Amino acid sequence: MLNNLATLKKHRPIIIIIIYFFIRFFLSLFLVCCTGSVRLVDGGSRCAGRVEVLHRGQWGTVCGDDWDMSDAAVVCRELGCGEAVDGQVWSEELQCRGNESQIHFCPKSSSLKHNCSHDNDVGLVCAGSVRLMNGGSRCAGRVEVLHRGQWGTVCGNNWDMRDAAVVCRELGCGEAVHAVSESHFGSGSGPIWMDDVDCSGSESTLKNCQMRGWGKHNCNPSTDAGVICSVLLVNGSRCSGRVEVLHGESWFTVCDADFNQDAAVVCRELGCGEAVHAVSESHFGSGSGPIWMDNVHCSGSESTLINCESAGWGKHNCDHSKDAGVICSGKLYH
Repeated sequence: MLNNLATLKKHRPIIIIIIYFFIRFFLSLFLVCCTGSVRLVDGGSRCAGRVEVLHRGQWGTVCGDDWDMSDAAVVCRELGCGEAVDGQVWSEELQCRGNESQIHFCPKSSSLKHNCSHDNDVGLVCAGSVRLMNGGSRCAGRVEVLHRGQWGTVCGNNWDMRDAAVVCRELGCGEAVHAVSESHFGSGSGPIWMDDVDCSGSESTLKNCQMRGWGKHNCNPSTDAGVICSVLLVNGSRCSGRVEVLHGESWFTVCDADFNQDAAVVCRELGCGEAVHAVSESHFGSGSGPIWMDNVHCSGSESTLINCESAGWGKHNCDHSKDAGVICSGKLYH
């Protein structure tokens, strides 16, 4: 016994070091597996922003090569934020297949090796907890919310413009133009998650609005709620693309004549920061159907593009080879 005690005393420093590293190792496993290994920062919600990952107890950013939507899908799913909608550059060290449950399961090389600066930090936008279906674009359709991993509909009882405004703002689709009910965009399937929704209009997400309670309702799928928002960017990303405006129930393009300061109004309306470029000559491809606005002139203070002066709805002297587009700074990533 005495010999054993003497041996322990002799090797005590080594034992302490071993115990210390074991504790650090299991603590890092706990932080990754139990507290979450990824987060989105400075995007206005937990489902949008700059991607940061937890490594050895410290949060760090992700560098920007070879980004694709498979990587984005893993992050959005890990956060319980629905599908990936948009993203910027990603890391050459991460090569997700898209079916991983967490980002740290993705194949990678050394997590500490990179050849970039914080100018290339990646940003991501997930669909979050709400989406619009069967409306022909992501900015119009039947309202569906994600709850407990399942998409369900919203009952149209007492559904009004304040509720619609929250949805359009949450999706970055400008202002609400119409709040529709009676399954205007067709009946959904699955549970009816929300009924008697009562938003003040200032909420950041539909889930924060008052309601009966999750799954509590007195309606059927024929009364599903829908919304139609005002502005959409096409063939780019959430914060860049060809400008299309809603008139009636259809989306139409804007002629690029004098489209300069007008871009600032569009970017602000969509919650996409400042205008970087007002692009012309169908930079994001040519649209179809009527050209609805021409000679647009905004003062810059308008809350929505449709409040700016123009030649008049449907009055123009151009064709789709001159469809206007914008590239916004995308404040979600800075």
